[in-house]
Amino acid sequence: MRSYVKIVILILAVFIVATVLAAVITSGTAGDLKVGEEDVLLLNDINKKAQENWGDFDLMSASLPDAEYVILSPENKILYDHRSDKSGTITVENAIKNRYPYSFVTKDNKVLGLAVLIDNGAAIYDSMRIKLIAGFAIAGLLITGGALFYGIYIHKNIIKPFAEMEEFAGKVAEGKLDEPLAMEKNNMFGDFTESFDIMREELRESKKREIALQKKEREMVASLSHDLKTPVTGIKLTAELLKAKEEMKGGDPDVKDKLDNIYKKADQIDLLVTDLFSSTLEDLGEFKVTCTEESASVLADIVSANDDKNLVCAGDIPQVIIRIDKKRMSQVAGNIIYNSYKYANTKIDIDYKLSGDFLEMRIRDHGPGVPADELELLTNKFYRGKNSDEQKSEGSGLGLYIARILMEKMEGDLIPSSDGTGLCITLMIPLA
Repeated sequence: MRSYVKIVILILAVFIVATVLAAVITSGTAGDLKVGEEDVLLLNDINKKAQENWGDFDLMSASLPDAEYVILSPENKILYDHRSDKSGTITVENAIKNRYPYSFVTKDNKVLGLAVLIDNGAAIYDSMRIKLIAGFAIAGLLITGGALFYGIYIHKNIIKPFAEMEEFAGKVAEGKLDEPLAMEKNNMFGDFTESFDIMREELRESKKREIALQKKEREMVASLSHDLKTPVTGIKLTAELLKAKEEMKGGDPDVKDKLDNIYKKADQIDLLVTDLFSSTLEDLGEFKVTCTEESASVLADIVSANDDKNLVCAGDIPQVIIRIDKKRMSQVAGNIIYNSYKYANTKIDIDYKLSGDFLEMRIRDHGPGVPADELELLTNKFYRGKNSDEQKSEGSGLGLYIARILMEKMEGDLIPSSDGTGLCITLMIPLA
């Protein structure tokens, strides 16, 4: 529409320029009119009649009834005025200025006076010129106005409906399916617009069904994950019990190794099921975190409980009060330490320092590390690093994702970093 307005303005400008040029070009033309042959013949007749009837000019009107002329004396006095409009003064200077045809009336080589033919061609020309320019200007305004009203009509009935449909399509693409497409009366795209709105309603119903189905699937996964924890816990307890009996009897070492392997596999399954259950709860919006004020020294117990291989070397913990959910914090630390076991299997250094309103807990291993372009992806759901494929390590890609979600729910943060000689996970734990 802006382009159309520019075109209308351009048309108007062209007409204005054309009108000005017409006025400039035609100006002065009346003064440049040459005396025609008919005017010369008429002027000769007037001159001849004036000679013949000098002193009795009334006889001239009978012989030249339609001509308009003036007879002047050598002293510039009007001797005879045969004009329909006698309001203006006629002098020799005035006649010369207005380019009226004139001639000297002579008799016996003596100048009797001056015959001036009043030529109305210039006045008629000026009148026609003004009418022509005015008509040209009015025509331009009418054409411009018509173009403007036509543009308004096109904008209202074509461009605006299309713009509304474009905006509507953008909302549909963004998933905003609750707002209907407004349909105006006498809209020439009525059927087309109605089809768009029907499509929106179908998409909305389809999305509702999809969301409901996804929710049922997540609920089923959460239920199965929860139900799996009981038999897995039973397997772990049975393996521990059988191993204890074998040790009491001084049994076969191979049997104890197999029982250890059963326990480790069951523990892996337990961790995977826990991660899957936690992720499903997050998707359902039912991942609950209840923070309480705790002494920072509780972090030592949490780390110790999750350090099954005794690879952690922890520094001193500042004596401050932190605000955490102990159960969820244990899950965070457990996931990070378990990842380090699986991908690095080196000593794990943990140090603490105060940073503003947070206690920084830095957990660092000495494995191969993570490339810089992967760091931001580590905490994404189901993402597993490239080295996991090289090492053929099992996992779901949920550990660090759940750890990040839990830290955010505790109003903290999880920040991964790597200098190429290991992976460092910094936990920003809020102070009470």
